[in-house]
Amino acid sequence: MNHPDPLKNDTAEMVVEKPSKQQAEDAVRTLLRWAGDNPEREGLLDTPSRVVKAYGEWFRGYEEDPIDMLKRTFSEVEGYDEMVLLKDIRFESYCEHHMAPIIGVAHVAYIPTERVVGISKLARVVDAFAKRLQVQEKMTSQIANAIETALQPRGVAVVLEGEHHCMCTRGVNKNGVTMMTSAMRGEFKSDRDQRREFMAAIGNPH
Repeated sequence: MNHPDPLKNDTAEMVVEKPSKQQAEDAVRTLLRWAGDNPEREGLLDTPSRVVKAYGEWFRGYEEDPIDMLKRTFSEVEGYDEMVLLKDIRFESYCEHHMAPIIGVAHVAYIPTERVVGISKLARVVDAFAKRLQVQEKMTSQIANAIETALQPRGVAVVLEGEHHCMCTRGVNKNGVTMMTSAMRGEFKSDRDQRREFMAAIGNPH
């Protein structure tokens, strides 16, 4: 059973009917012609099929349910109630404005109540949202909201650091610029010391 995404209340994100594989490949051929090349030349004959297959990998997040990923938890933690942090989770996403890559790392923490979740599930939640067309600010909130909804912890903290290729390969062409976004929930929002501990742990003393 699929759960609604924590932030899926925008009519622009309603489920749409997917075109056929053939229609998708035809669209790639149109883009190749728009770029000024001939999709019928030898080197490009299989490109439409390869691109469609790649899109299935790059955007598989639309078929994944982040809440379901977090539903299996563990209670045998001997009363552990301090921060659980997974940092430097590499992610690859795509800007919804230009469909250019966003490459970066995510740092995710939560303060459990009575149960914890397997750490690999936190990384999978990051990927589930990254493998969609995104803006970084929204993705940061989506990850935090999913963890808060599924685990009901005392606090959630999410920081993303991303390099946006729509900025470094076109437009202003500024390489090496990293965008940082954060979402704090519960004790990470209300307790400055808790937030400071998290930021220091991920290498940002502020």
